[in-house]
Amino acid sequence: MALEIRCYGKVQGVFFRASTKNLADDLRLKGWVQNEVEGSVLIHAEGDAGKLAELIEWCKEGPQFAVVNRVESWEAPDEDYPSFEIRQH
Repeated sequence: MALEIRCYGKVQGVFFRASTKNLADDLRLKGWVQNEVEGSVLIHAEGDAGKLAELIEWCKEGPQFAVVNRVESWEAPDEDYPSFEIRQH
């Protein structure tokens, strides 16, 4: 299963991408995370549905200095990524 998750608020410059990668690695999810030009963070995550649900719940709070206003998620094509990476945008 694959999802894309977009997080809005104060989510750039607060270690959101690095924290997302650490959690995704712990949950054994594959995919990527990147900052978007308009200020959101976009995540593509693939793996077990229960683990994806855990990631979404975490995204609602984010790392310590983040202020998450809104989280949107939707199903996405599974692209069979070999690992989880931080993408530069």
